[in-house]
Amino acid sequence: MLPHVIEVHTRSAQVSRIAIGPGLLSSLGAAIAEACPGASRLVVVSSPRVWSLHGPAVRHGLSLLEGADEAPVIVNDGEKAKTMATLGKVHDALVMRGVDRKAVLVVVGGGVIGDLAGFAAASYLRGIRLVHVPTTVVAQTDSAIGGKVGVNHRLGKNLLGAFHQPALVAVDPAVLATLSRRELRAGLYEVVKYGVIASAPLFARCANHMDALLDGSPDALLPVITECCAIKADVVTKDEREDGLRRILNFGHTIGHALEAVTQYRLLRHGEAVAYGMKAAAAIAVARSTWTADEHATLVRLLDHMGPLPAIGGLDAEAVIAATRRDKKVVAGTLHFVLPTRIGETTIATDVDEAQVRLGLRAIGIG
Repeated sequence: MLPHVIEVHTRSAQVSRIAIGPGLLSSLGAAIAEACPGASRLVVVSSPRVWSLHGPAVRHGLSLLEGADEAPVIVNDGEKAKTMATLGKVHDALVMRGVDRKAVLVVVGGGVIGDLAGFAAASYLRGIRLVHVPTTVVAQTDSAIGGKVGVNHRLGKNLLGAFHQPALVAVDPAVLATLSRRELRAGLYEVVKYGVIASAPLFARCANHMDALLDGSPDALLPVITECCAIKADVVTKDEREDGLRRILNFGHTIGHALEAVTQYRLLRHGEAVAYGMKAAAAIAVARSTWTADEHATLVRLLDHMGPLPAIGGLDAEAVIAATRRDKKVVAGTLHFVLPTRIGETTIATDVDEAQVRLGLRAIGIG
């Protein structure tokens, strides 16, 4: 089965390709050779667990490609490891191996390792080519696409980073079979986000087939992954640097990122934090009369149907509000808040005040 290919055209890169297809890992070398001609060598970066699960398939897929380094660079995964210290370990490995500017860094893993290793590719020798092989739903539908790479600061998420477009994103839905139900569900919250911001039909598909999606059905997952990739490719093509349209992708992330920071990235998966953030933003939209109570109830019902979220009722509202002020979406002291106007459409609000933020927090049990 030939992969479905979506192209992302941006000012900073000629073409960034997203190839989607079950079993794509088996032909990974050919896909990289086409997307990255003239590569001097390949360096793979992954994490211990991901490499133990998918390393053999990746090795096999790269086996016919000259210049593939035998040993991957292995670093810890998880938000706690998404730091400048871990980034330095990747830099050290690249320097010690004598990696040159014609090399390609191939990152195998989820959103955290993709962001971190992508930042290594962006910053090493002022930029080497990057290939993402995402292994989670969040990475396959969102974080691996669009060129955002970076690490966390102790006071906020993704405050240190760059835009560095991948030459290729190789999406193989078959690898999702190794995910725990919690990890799969966390990624599907991001899929629901795409439905709310850009596609009522996608939202309806999620609502009608959520049980199959939660069961990891390949037939259910492939079309929603493909549509999410197409939506993000279109948004990034129109607005690479988040000057306007791309901000819609942050629906649920303003409060979601704050929750992650306040809990020191230990309590919540990223998608779970986004789920809480969507609920809070939706409640704010209803209070501002920009969204109907019925559509709000429809979203909350779907999110609740997906399963329980970790309890956050004991968090300090003041700490969460303070974390929102440090968010990277604050521009000239103004927080840009993504609010839904109907399922499939959003608006960017720059006048959400502290009272409304508190209302949103109360909607998710904080304060």
